Amino acid sequence: MKIYAIVIAGAAALLGATACGHKASRTQVPVPHIAVAEAHKRELPTRMQFVGQTYSLSDVTIQPRVSGYLLSTHYEQGMPVKKGQLLFRIDPNPMQVKVTQAEAALAAARSQLVEAQNNYNRSVPLARINAISQSALDQATAALASAKANLRSAQAALRSANLDLSYTTIYAPADGVIGETVGSVGDYVGPGTNNTVLNTISNIDSIYVHISIPTTKYLSIVQRDSLDRPLYDNAGLLTDVDMILADGTLYPYKGEYKFTERAVDTRTGAVVIRVLFPNPERYLGPGQYVKVNANVGGGTGTVLVPQRSVVQSQGVNSVYVVGKDSTVEYRKVELGDTYGSEWGIVEGLRPGEWVLTEGLLKVRSGMKIVPEPIAASDSVAHK
Repeated sequence: MKIYAIVIAGAAALLGATACGHKASRTQVPVPHIAVAEAHKRELPTRMQFVGQTYSLSDVTIQPRVSGYLLSTHYEQGMPVKKGQLLFRIDPNPMQVKVTQAEAALAAARSQLVEAQNNYNRSVPLARINAISQSALDQATAALASAKANLRSAQAALRSANLDLSYTTIYAPADGVIGETVGSVGDYVGPGTNNTVLNTISNIDSIYVHISIPTTKYLSIVQRDSLDRPLYDNAGLLTDVDMILADGTLYPYKGEYKFTERAVDTRTGAVVIRVLFPNPERYLGPGQYVKVNANVGGGTGTVLVPQRSVVQSQGVNSVYVVGKDSTVEYRKVELGDTYGSEWGIVEGLRPGEWVLTEGLLKVRSGMKIVPEPIAASDSVAHK
């Protein structure tokens, strides 16, 4: 019995020592040292995304100035053309007939002028010796003036006929890319026909993007601009302008804000803003839908924290904030844009508060830590 008592006493002592050891180890767990960064506020532009549509820099319609049957075309549809390049020929024969008629009328007018001039020259000395009446001299004078007027009219008619004849050959009025031909060889084209426009040449060396913005949103953008200037003096309204193509790729050239349309579209209630992008490779064409990212208006105060301090999980964005008593607090936040290595915080965090930048998966709300401040990033270049 004594042996059993000794064993039991020894076991109890051993268990007691183990329990004391566990208790001691729990009380000796050190408070973790975790890096923290201060949320700071900076004046930064607001980044917005818009949907836009591309338009050519200019569109020149090819409209025949005379009517006639289309004889031939001299270009490839959808290809670049140069100013002065031959595009169309219209049957010149009817115009040539008019030229011949005008030449004959001019010759007749010249003959009439010669006759009227001779009659006048004979009438003047006869009138001086009263060999003819004053009325006869007046008639000769009027006939001469009429003949001169008829000559000028015939000359103008010939110039008009020659001009119409020249219009039967149509040349490119500008450089650009020509589209699909309206009508076919053999069609009757020109004013008063079903084919008053034969084609369009588009200058796409640069490309416009038209952005339609609801009036309320446009006014909010203008109000962000801290400069005191008239509504339509919007120089610099959009800056750092990027274009995202339909396949999601970033267009390699920056855009430039040009102007705001003078009137609101009464059908949609939208204000149209035009942005111009270089298009040296003619990669873009009119009619494409794109997205435009740009800084709008003047700068606004934005709260920034390091990106690594933000936890994103199942659509919820959060940070761990350290209070004055070094206690960790879990807090949901609303994110804005990224600026370099930092997130902009729209809501949920104030400037001067400290957030954890490491160990985010190991901490919990209410936990005590030893905060170790780190310097905030100076990089705020927008990605």
